Amino acid sequence: MNKTVNINLGGMFFHIDEDAYQKLTRYFDAIKRSLSNSSGQDEIIKDIEMRVSELLNEKQKSEKHVVGLKDVDEVIAVMGQPEDYIIEEDNQQNQSFNDNMSRKSKKLYRDKEKGMIGGVAAGLGHYFGIDAVWIRVILILLVWGAGTGVLAYIILWIVMPEAITTSEKLEMTGEPVNISNIEKKVREEFENVSDKIKNADYDKYGNQIKSGAGKIGSSFGDFILSVFKVFAKFLGIILIITGLTTLIFLLIGVFTLGSSTFIDFPWQDFVEAGNFTDYPIWTFGLLMFFAVGIPFFFLSILGFKLLSPNMKSIGNIAKYTLLALWIIAVALAISIGIKQASAFAIDGRVVQKENIALQTTDTLHIKFIHNDYYAKNVDDRNNFRITQDSANTDVIYSNEVRFEIKKTNEKLPYIKIEKEAKGKSLSEAKQRAQQIRYSYKIIGNQLILDNYLVSDLKNKFRDQEIEITLYLPEGTLFKVDSSVQHYDRSNDDFFNLHDSSDKYLYQMMDTNVKCLDCPADENDYDDIDYNEDQHTSVTINKNGVSITNDTIINTNSDIKELKINKDGIIIKTK
Repeated sequence: MNKTVNINLGGMFFHIDEDAYQKLTRYFDAIKRSLSNSSGQDEIIKDIEMRVSELLNEKQKSEKHVVGLKDVDEVIAVMGQPEDYIIEEDNQQNQSFNDNMSRKSKKLYRDKEKGMIGGVAAGLGHYFGIDAVWIRVILILLVWGAGTGVLAYIILWIVMPEAITTSEKLEMTGEPVNISNIEKKVREEFENVSDKIKNADYDKYGNQIKSGAGKIGSSFGDFILSVFKVFAKFLGIILIITGLTTLIFLLIGVFTLGSSTFIDFPWQDFVEAGNFTDYPIWTFGLLMFFAVGIPFFFLSILGFKLLSPNMKSIGNIAKYTLLALWIIAVALAISIGIKQASAFAIDGRVVQKENIALQTTDTLHIKFIHNDYYAKNVDDRNNFRITQDSANTDVIYSNEVRFEIKKTNEKLPYIKIEKEAKGKSLSEAKQRAQQIRYSYKIIGNQLILDNYLVSDLKNKFRDQEIEITLYLPEGTLFKVDSSVQHYDRSNDDFFNLHDSSDKYLYQMMDTNVKCLDCPADENDYDDIDYNEDQHTSVTINKNGVSITNDTIINTNSDIKELKINKDGIIIKTK
């Protein structure tokens, strides 16, 4: 039975066999002897211990695992013997050759020493073997492009750990983490510090320190530090609330896709594309959840880090997995968006024309009506909605209906219905336009128009719409219902629809439409006709003077009759 020893190596606790412990102790003693004349000996020993602890930790199968001689031998084989890595000027070429032979794969770290902000670009440069300048150029272009450069930089800053120890710096550049390279790296750092100290102007720095110390007291420095700490905590709370709230709303949005929801997401139009593309609607929910939710998840983690700096990380596996999911989601969303844009490339239309048998003495009445099955009233309008018809069939319902009045030189008035839709090609667009269902009725002198269109869901939504043009010969009289004002797209200089009343009488003239009985104060477009030959009645008898329908009085549509007699002036209103 062998004894076991509990040791603390590089900040980690291990149960180690006594024989293995003695061999590991002799190994470290040999390293110390080989580095007795090296600058930064303590730093090198510390980094070597941390690297050895990492290798031993990888071999831990459980918390009760005991490190044996086999484990120690494997670690020594990776790290190398101390006498094999004494760096001298005359054997640097052999060492370089050995390094190339044993070079391992790189790990992704942030290099703050060579970085400008957080070391993200410098770390990516090490990992991909390119100059960090090109990485920075790409990030700047992304910022100017769609603003994704800033978001990508923040996410990479969060998920990429900083290279702090010598072992991590070697792993970042792909150098093998052994005694030789650790000693070499530490020695280079000491030499850099030594050069800076030699080249420093001590008198200048001394004067600066003295003057600075005289101006700024230690209490002010403590105050500034406290302010930054409070600001960091406050920022952490804001990030946590923002991140978690967004994630909750995203979850609600995912489960309410395709139905009415009280949340109007900024990307709702893109998500609704799932209702009129070949992709299942749940794919859009997942894409939006990953593309938008993952950055806000990392913002929440950053907020918790600011509140509790000692909080454990979620782990590199989770970070890289979420980063990969985010990249995939964004790429898929962009590709679907491009494909969807191509489906709206070409306009197609189908035209239908019908004459209206209207006598010259008749007045045409125009109105829009709704369908109780789809809407509550004529004012209940939707640009696009997925619903079901009376046969429980899924249909596209839309109020994209436009109405316009124009003049014709033909004897009879007529109506032209244009059904429009879009598609990848002209034939596809025209075929989809033919599938639009739209109805209207001509009953005597009444033109009754539906305020909606429907199409089968299989036809997909491709900006289906209806354009109605009513052509009237000169002299035609007509009245317009108040329901028309939501759909009228006529040129106001040609036909100005007065919305103060739906009782006004209009007449098609040579150059425009005139209103025959509109109030004078609504003559903004010079479309009110003042007829001298109005039916004015002036009666003088024993009862006094009675005036009806006078031109001046008629400017106010509420006055019906004016009487002047022994009782005074009597005004009757309509």
